[in-house]
Amino acid sequence: MPRPRKRRRVCGLPNYKRFGPLDRGTDCNKDIVLTIEEYEVIRLIDLEDLEQEQCGERMDVGRSTVQRMYVNAKKKIADSLVNGKVLKIEGGNYTVCDINCQKCSPCFRGRHRHGRNGV
Repeated sequence: MPRPRKRRRVCGLPNYKRFGPLDRGTDCNKDIVLTIEEYEVIRLIDLEDLEQEQCGERMDVGRSTVQRMYVNAKKKIADSLVNGKVLKIEGGNYTVCDINCQKCSPCFRGRHRHGRNGV
């Protein structure tokens, strides 16, 4: 029996869940699904400028898992942009943090890999 998948922690759900070309019909066969966890990895690494290690700490997963999700997410986004496919954000194996989560607060500073706190 395979090991059960660990739920990834996300700090919130996206406000917008569907992106795509405006001049296209409603052909659902070309939709690309980006999971909530992949969305969270993109948000943390590209928008908040976190390292993969810090992102893994926030999501309660290992750095290699973050790297795998990040690569998959970038491929899906590129496919959507280059080939004009609709990108939908939905599904996955995640849990949403509560409002008082210390790791999600703006003043949270994870421990630096060299032992320094903060920057």
